[in-house]
Amino acid sequence: MSDKHPKSAHSKSNKRAHHLCLVPGGRKAKVLALLPPGSFAKLENQPNDLPPFQVIHCKGGRCWVRQQAWGTNIHWEVEHHRLHTA
Repeated sequence: MSDKHPKSAHSKSNKRAHHLCLVPGGRKAKVLALLPPGSFAKLENQPNDLPPFQVIHCKGGRCWVRQQAWGTNIHWEVEHHRLHTA
């Protein structure tokens, strides 16, 4: 006995494979800006009188940032989605 599917069933499943939905439920995914080390970013609700943060490193949805006035050894860990390019 053969394990092959009839041609009509195979062609139906093949057509479905070309229509993949990467975001379930029709929700729109938020596209995050690339924040390379050395770039500057602002928090989502950052006051205008506070200068942008310098990005030290981003990994796994988290970014380490600092203010230039803080010195090189002081940094802050922030969720990536809370930052946007300055």
